[in-house]
Amino acid sequence: MNPTETKEVPLFLPAFVTVTSNKRSALDRTLEIHRKMDTMDFSFTRQAAAFLIVCSCLCVSAEVSTPAGVTLLPPVQPENGPQSYPNAKKSNLPVFTINYSRIQIPFEITLWMLLASFAKVGFHVYHKITIWVPESCLLISIGLIVGGIMYSVHEEPPAVLSNSVFFLYILPPMVLESGYFMPTRPFFENIGTVFWFAVVGTLWNSIGIGISLFGICQIEAFGVQDINLQENLLFASIISAVDPVAVLTVFEDVSVNEQLYIVVFGECLFNDAVTVVLYNMFSFVAEMPVVEPVDVFLGMARFLVVGLGGMGFGILFGFVASFTTRFTSKVREIEPLFIFMYSYLAYLVAELFAISSIMAIVCCALTMKYYVEENVSQRSCTTIRHVVKMLSSISETVIFFFLGVVTITTEHEWNWGYLLFTLLFAFIWRSLGVLVLIPIINPFRTIPLNLKDQFGLAYGGLRGAISFALAFTLPESIVRKHLFVTATIAVILFTVFLQGISIRPLIELINVRRTNRKEDLINVEIHRRMMEHTMTGIEDICGQWSHFYWKDKFMKFNNRFLRRILIRDSRPESGIVALYKKLELQNAMEILDSVSGDISSAPAIVSLQYETWIKLPLN
Repeated sequence: MNPTETKEVPLFLPAFVTVTSNKRSALDRTLEIHRKMDTMDFSFTRQAAAFLIVCSCLCVSAEVSTPAGVTLLPPVQPENGPQSYPNAKKSNLPVFTINYSRIQIPFEITLWMLLASFAKVGFHVYHKITIWVPESCLLISIGLIVGGIMYSVHEEPPAVLSNSVFFLYILPPMVLESGYFMPTRPFFENIGTVFWFAVVGTLWNSIGIGISLFGICQIEAFGVQDINLQENLLFASIISAVDPVAVLTVFEDVSVNEQLYIVVFGECLFNDAVTVVLYNMFSFVAEMPVVEPVDVFLGMARFLVVGLGGMGFGILFGFVASFTTRFTSKVREIEPLFIFMYSYLAYLVAELFAISSIMAIVCCALTMKYYVEENVSQRSCTTIRHVVKMLSSISETVIFFFLGVVTITTEHEWNWGYLLFTLLFAFIWRSLGVLVLIPIINPFRTIPLNLKDQFGLAYGGLRGAISFALAFTLPESIVRKHLFVTATIAVILFTVFLQGISIRPLIELINVRRTNRKEDLINVEIHRRMMEHTMTGIEDICGQWSHFYWKDKFMKFNNRFLRRILIRDSRPESGIVALYKKLELQNAMEILDSVSGDISSAPAIVSLQYETWIKLPLN
């Protein structure tokens, strides 16, 4: 560099240093740097200027004192770092680990379901035992054995049956199966009798048993004076739930008449809905310190709102599900999913609004079955039927199996007077209800129920899964909860074992009117329809309307409006051809449901000897 050449000195550097610090030592150090720069033989560049600025800032910051009130702390070392524990033992990567707490709940639930299913399979290996002993008795017996083993080794059963688990996961499949496989034509022909027993009969039993037990509680010798009327009514509503599984199996085997079968079936199904409504209502009333007269009328109003609201929600979701399946012809694999999801959604929405969820899912199933099976493929229809039956069977199996286990392992409160009178009143009020209510409804029936039918209806009042689950999930605020659970288990065991085992020989002994279980032929079905139209015309002339009249009105409305909206292909089809397809499909389903069914070798239910009927001209 030429010595005569002027050196370029950045003018902003002294100003920057002066503004940054007003300490004299920092300024002197900066001037010293400038003097050294004057003796250096190089030209300043932008990079050099930036380097000098950084150095100046570092020098100034070293001389700046800490502001008052601020304490400088040493840097914090990582708490769990390796420098914190220099002598800690280093762990290697594990090859095999066990984390049971992560999968404990689903693992134990799966094992319980698997064990109960194995027990059910074992019963049907030797199928003759299930002819005389109901399946529910066998499941409870296996549960008693397992419960005895667990009690001997001081092991408690897993707490998997809570109020939410039962009402949200176990109960819906059981009710869906009953509603979906409800015989539609016999049900609507006997719908008045069904609701008469389901509603009035359940109220009769609940109020009668509750008041009778409250009278027993007033006797000091029994030591149950602390149980008030509200709690007795709550307990009575629990043991008023009737379980139709064992009874209907016997009725099917002995082929009782269709009227008795459908009345027992429908009464048990809707009885569960009424029982749950009463259970929720009495649970709320039991916690009230004082019950005023207005609360009684509010309870009656709530009873109607809850029941009718559940029916409305169920029918609405059934229509929505049917309309949705109109557009699933290109995605057949998800058709069954819509059926299950809409049914469950109807149940959950009903629970959301605190109305009858059982009534909602039953009405949804009845509505869907009528329309959905005409939209979905045959493969989807078969899948729906088998999955619904499977889920229901699993739920019932687990409940009865768990009942046997809890009978041994749970803590009981024994009061023999209260238990014996509970058994007595449950049987008496059930029998009185049948004897009182049947004569009232018989004049309105086309085929009245005789004394033998009344005996089958009264003796078939078995208690089962619903009663046990409701008692087991009672709130802890009920002081005598353990006594109620013990009494409920006693009623279930008495009715299931004694009445369930003895009902078959008694039905055969008194020779209850049987049904003529002939094959459904086209000839028979055509004559049945002709008789229905004839009865409708006669009723219209006489001015007396029965279910024939209302069925005819509904079918006209259905064909004119509903089918056009809900069914994909609503074009009219020959009635005889459609009937032939329906009966052949029913034949195939019955063969698939049978244990040893063989479609290739099974004869068709629809006899071809009536093929001349198909050639008749259609009007």
